[in-house]
Amino acid sequence: MSSVVILCDGEFPRKAYPLYLLDSADAVVCCDGAVRKYLRHEVRRLGKERLPEAVVGDMDTLPRSWKKRLAPIIVRESEQDDNDLTKAMRYVLANHPDVTDIHILGASGRREDHTVGNLGLLMEYTRMFDLKGVRVEMVSDWSTAFAVTDSCELHVGTGRRISLFSPDNTLIIKSEGLQWPTDAVVFDNWWPATLNRAVADVVKLTFSHPSRALVVID
Repeated sequence: MSSVVILCDGEFPRKAYPLYLLDSADAVVCCDGAVRKYLRHEVRRLGKERLPEAVVGDMDTLPRSWKKRLAPIIVRESEQDDNDLTKAMRYVLANHPDVTDIHILGASGRREDHTVGNLGLLMEYTRMFDLKGVRVEMVSDWSTAFAVTDSCELHVGTGRRISLFSPDNTLIIKSEGLQWPTDAVVFDNWWPATLNRAVADVVKLTFSHPSRALVVID
């Protein structure tokens, strides 16, 4: 079992759970400029800098002095078809074949376009990568988001707030354990299955066919 954190250059976490994931990870991989926030965090926590395993990206937001200083751990990918988060995912999956948990932190906040794009990528990664046996979650101070591709049971706990999204407007998701059933929801926009609430400890989602959906739990 191996846990890797990918730290993006969005809003750095402050609450206990995401910080626990960061501090207890077997490896930390920073996206480009996020390394500066990570090193400041390590100084506050340990009184000294502790370098991440790697800094991945096109290095467009990292000052020249930092590039020189961190040269041994920089993995530069200059292609622009993918963003730094996707490049970091590729790095983690290639270099950690035993990884079981990938926690993505700092992927939201500061810029709404990055937030929306990164949430969408969670669904895209189910097609881009072989994630069998790997749990991928995007965690912030406010929520945990992850992708599902077929019928499933979510052990969330009564009272948790849940939102569902999907780019597939032919997908029907029947639900049990939600305050407002999603059986009649048409996923033709971002909002139709948001702001729901669990009324049971286990929420059951039944897909009409295998597809992609995003679950966000507050």
